[in-house]
Amino acid sequence: MYRIIFTQVLSRVDAETAHHLTIRLLRLIGRWPVVLRLLHRVLAPRDESLRVTAFGVHFPSPFGLAAGFDKDARCLEALTAFGFGHVEVGTITAHAQPGNARPRLFRLLENRAIINRMGFNNAGAAAAARSLRRPRRVPAVVGVNIGKTRVVPEADAARDYAESARLLAPLADYLVVNVSSPNTPGLRDLQAADRLWPLLSSVKEVAGRTPLLVKIAPDLADEDVDAVAELAVDLGLAGIIATNTTIRRDGVSSAETGGLSGRPLKARSLEVLRRLRQKAGDRLVLVSVGGVEDVDDVWERLLAGATLVQGYTGMIYEGPLWAYGINRALARRLRRHRRSSVRDIIGATA
Repeated sequence: MYRIIFTQVLSRVDAETAHHLTIRLLRLIGRWPVVLRLLHRVLAPRDESLRVTAFGVHFPSPFGLAAGFDKDARCLEALTAFGFGHVEVGTITAHAQPGNARPRLFRLLENRAIINRMGFNNAGAAAAARSLRRPRRVPAVVGVNIGKTRVVPEADAARDYAESARLLAPLADYLVVNVSSPNTPGLRDLQAADRLWPLLSSVKEVAGRTPLLVKIAPDLADEDVDAVAELAVDLGLAGIIATNTTIRRDGVSSAETGGLSGRPLKARSLEVLRRLRQKAGDRLVLVSVGGVEDVDDVWERLLAGATLVQGYTGMIYEGPLWAYGINRALARRLRRHRRSSVRDIIGATA
């Protein structure tokens, strides 16, 4: 049913307009506690075999929603109710900013992909903190993804990230430093080890006991991936999220600028995951994202060493029951392989 609605209706609506309509609908669901709890009871993962613990946090399923969808933490309860084992909100900056000019979000239907050049449009860390403080009607595991305010000079980036961390880390189950979006000028330069070390050190000090991860780009050279892995281990980070969107256009004909997500990112994201696992072993929690479409992708990422897997673009093409379907299929596959827990397969082919 959803595919018919998407093909005949949603695909003909401007992508960002459709996104805002979806956010409004999810927020409306969140205002009806009875509906919210009913959805959570029916769709949220409850199979014991799916439970996993990472950096001291208990997740009902390894499959979660990547940052970029719920930028201001406005509908995380509804998203959790639809089956995601965790929701990563953001990217959030210390100061509110409008992002880049529209149009800035594009579907590539033939590639099952999206190009975005949103530019970290969000209401700012203080507004997100107010949303995160609200009492929750359903249990939710929430990650908070923070980025650099566009107008802040690179020389002041550490201070800018630290300000967001000060407001948001106490409200998050884990915190993510995003230095890999292609849509903020100069941001990816911060992935260089000599710049990344002082930035992450500053944020880690402010974050305190909140687990800290860093999100990297798929476009890093292999030796730079290795360097980030070594840095993360040396700094005592909780983990790495791999990967963000790509600026490459392999097999994609669109000339639109911005970060590409979805199916074309699948192969490189898996390559980076395998390299990180080879370099860091089990000393870091690895979160794999990029080109995840179905249970086969989730299964493959877990086998390759990911403890958690995230998706986003797949939901655009598969609809609101996407996470629920993946969780059910993953639990069935574990039983078919006579595995009592998803923990039994993490890193099995690494």
